[in-house]
Amino acid sequence: MTSRRASEGESRIDTCVLVRGDDPSLVGQALRRVVHELLDGGDASELVEEHGGPADEDIDVGRVLDALSTAPFLAPRRIVVVRDAGRLQASDVVRLLAWLEDPVPGCILVLASGGGSLPAQLVKAVDRSGRVVSTAAGTGRERGAWMAGQLAQARVRLDAGATHLMSEHLGEDLGRLDGILAALAGAYGDGARVGVEELVPFLGGAGKAAPWDLTDAIDAGDTARALESLGRLLGPGAMHPLAVSAVLQRHFRSMLRLDGLDVQGREAAAEVLGVRSAFVAGKALEQSRRLGHSGVVRAIEILARADLDMRGGTGLAPELVLEIAVARLSRLVPARSGRRARPARRVAR
Repeated sequence: MTSRRASEGESRIDTCVLVRGDDPSLVGQALRRVVHELLDGGDASELVEEHGGPADEDIDVGRVLDALSTAPFLAPRRIVVVRDAGRLQASDVVRLLAWLEDPVPGCILVLASGGGSLPAQLVKAVDRSGRVVSTAAGTGRERGAWMAGQLAQARVRLDAGATHLMSEHLGEDLGRLDGILAALAGAYGDGARVGVEELVPFLGGAGKAAPWDLTDAIDAGDTARALESLGRLLGPGAMHPLAVSAVLQRHFRSMLRLDGLDVQGREAAAEVLGVRSAFVAGKALEQSRRLGHSGVVRAIEILARADLDMRGGTGLAPELVLEIAVARLSRLVPARSGRRARPARRVAR
């Protein structure tokens, strides 16, 4: 088989694939993409066998080779994944090299770095007979090119300002990029253009909860889910209470601007709000009509009071102030016909 290197996202079926890099998050993300590509629509539970990783103290190469030495039965291929390949012993590497010299058709070995340094012999052998996927972002221009490549594959499109902010905010923590992009797509819709204003609320909550989880739960009148989402947003290393308050204020200000207007459709709502995403504008228009004038005004009053209280207007902790406000906001939503509200945990008054 012709040897070649490949970047992430490049489609190819090989006898062996090595995913390497220093950031465990990036290696894990790239490994998922590689396995998804190799599955080619197949069922992972039937085609994939995994070894190594935190659950295994030692990698049993005997079991790995047993799987690699048996041709797939009633299946197009067998994918054998070995995590933390840096933990392989020298004798294990010799046995894997022997298999690479004479692989069984239909069996694919996928190695993921971690657990130590990868043996140079193994890297060279994979480079000759299969594919090496590097997750290293590099520095300077290389890092910029890596970031551009990831954003080009994203479900949303970041403008220049948002791209610069994303890069600056993440620093070396590039493993968070996938989560932020997924949250943006969930909030604004596939293909949406995202600027700085749309991006900012999602930066602090990556890996914990997305702000749109909270606003969607409030809009649905689901108090229990709203409080759960709020708790995740305010967890260690996540968003500051005032940042969450800003998200909620922007959410309800959009409804206030649409309140009472004869706006026909999402595109018209987007023009009124001055936003690119008709998806987001449509959600604001629908919720503004659902709450009605009195409901929207009451929501603004609740948020204004909460903002003052978090800035010293009360002796309550900011997190508790937000919890009370979120509970009250979710209870503004009229119950749908035939729908019973989920019970919410008790909130301090």
